Parts: sequence; C-alpha cells; structure tokens
Amino acid sequence: MPVQPSDKEEAYFIRQEFERRKQSEEEKAEKMQAEEKAKLKDLHYMHCPKCGHTLIEIDYKGIAVDKCSHCDGVWLDAGELETISHLEKGVLDKWFSAFKK
Repeated sequence: MPVQPSDKEEAYFIRQEFERRKQSEEEKAEKMQAEEKAKLKDLHYMHCPKCGHTLIEIDYKGIAVDKCSHCDGVWLDAGELETISHLEKGVLDKWFSAFKK
C-alpha cells in the first residue's frame, strides 16, 4: 500500500517549489537588468546627449573633459565642474558657484 504524504509534508514541498521558482525568476530578472544596462551603455557611452555623435576626451589642466565631435558641446562628468572652479579663481569661481549643490 503506497504511503500518502501528510498535509504538512505537502505544504513543505509546495513552499520549497515556490521558493525555488521565485529564486529562479529573481535571477532571471537580475540577468535581464544587467543585459539591459550593458545594452544602454553600449548605445550611449561617450555619445553627445544633445546630438548623439561621438564625444572626444580633451585634457583641460589635467581634467578629462568630453567634447562633441559634431556640435562642439562640452560635457563634464560628476565633480569636474567643482575641480575646474577650484583651478580658476575669481570670475569663473563666481560663475561656477551657480551650479554647485
């Protein structure tokens, strides 16, 4: 005669299966998110936010500033504005202070 699992055993295995599937779905979502992030980086990294053309890094007093090869727009990374404002005292310091947080 076959042994029937009790209600507690059945509930345990149902929970185990649920947790396994939940873990699998979370891993799949993390993988998809990482792939999407990589895809967006490939599409946008070192491209001008204004016109979409390639950005070229130029050296301004030891700071890597990004300049568009098409529209000549200049783009700064986080912290570069503050670094430049510390290098250029006087008029530029007052002007850059408008952009500080």
